[in-house]
Amino acid sequence: MSEQTETPTSAESADAAGLFDRWDALRERESFSILGAIAFVVVFPMIFTNLPAYNGYMSLVELIYIWAIFAIGFDLLLGYTGLLSFGHAVFWGGSAYAAGLFSANFYGEPLLMVLVATATAVVLALIIGVLSLRRGGIYFAILTLAFGQMMYFLALGPLGGITGGEDGFTGVSVEPLLGVIGLDQGFAGVLGTVFHDISYVLFAGFFVLAVAVAVRIVRSPYGTIFQAIAENEQRVRFLGLNVWRYKITAFVLSGAFAGVAGGLHTIHAQYVAVGSLFWITSGDIVIITVLGGIGSVFGPVAGTVAFLYIENIVSGEIAFWLLVLGTLFVTVVWLFPAGIWGIVSSARSTVREQLSEDDS
Repeated sequence: MSEQTETPTSAESADAAGLFDRWDALRERESFSILGAIAFVVVFPMIFTNLPAYNGYMSLVELIYIWAIFAIGFDLLLGYTGLLSFGHAVFWGGSAYAAGLFSANFYGEPLLMVLVATATAVVLALIIGVLSLRRGGIYFAILTLAFGQMMYFLALGPLGGITGGEDGFTGVSVEPLLGVIGLDQGFAGVLGTVFHDISYVLFAGFFVLAVAVAVRIVRSPYGTIFQAIAENEQRVRFLGLNVWRYKITAFVLSGAFAGVAGGLHTIHAQYVAVGSLFWITSGDIVIITVLGGIGSVFGPVAGTVAFLYIENIVSGEIAFWLLVLGTLFVTVVWLFPAGIWGIVSSARSTVREQLSEDDS
């Protein structure tokens, strides 16, 4: 074999570099992220539910989409704007109760339930945001925690006649989608393999929509300013921008995502537990987001998969599953501060560098 065939030519190296550049340009497109989300909802249940050990876990797949929407919205606040809230359970639980009460007293059409839940969360986020964002740092975190606990004890005590108190709200009545399509209606043939049933399409559709909206936000001028506030709030203020206005916008947007997720969770569970307002729910979403990796749209999704897998599957095999979760969290945060998605990104960069060195 001649030396010419063993060593890449400069033209081949240039082609490889051009290929990487085109790949990077493709990844930067919003449509790439949306197509990635669509591919995820098509492929993930096939892998997850078709394995012998996990057969029948379709309900868990839907639950992962719902919590992922919650986590994506929370990351808009924590990862992109740098605001740590310990009271996001108020938006998740408050919207869940609103959807449940609406279904029981008015109409249980799923899209209307999600709409009512989202509107409720937006109003709560606006009120709590106005009151909490006057303070920063730890004071902001404690204020959000205090508001969340106030809502929890209101639901548990004074409003127990409406919320069901400690027993939770059991009067949820979910009607067919658009009034005519039952959520348990399945598909036949290939459609059945990919889309399963109407309820799966509903939850997966909202997940893809959440990814699309989040990508649009973070790549908009608003998203750029959110990130600038997280990096140096004082400098943004010196530029003449109203920092408080952008913070309240991020807070309300994050609350809206939690509202969508809370409404979907009521449809999925057909029950609202009073624990959905408790501080542990707020802690769970912080752990999920940090575990997956803050400051990325898909990091919270990875964190949701890991968290719910341990909570719902590992817990059935190991009594001390919280110890497993804690060990995973500490290990990831200690060794890989960028989270699970950071590990994926680092592996991708390493492979690219290796391929570039081979071509040079």
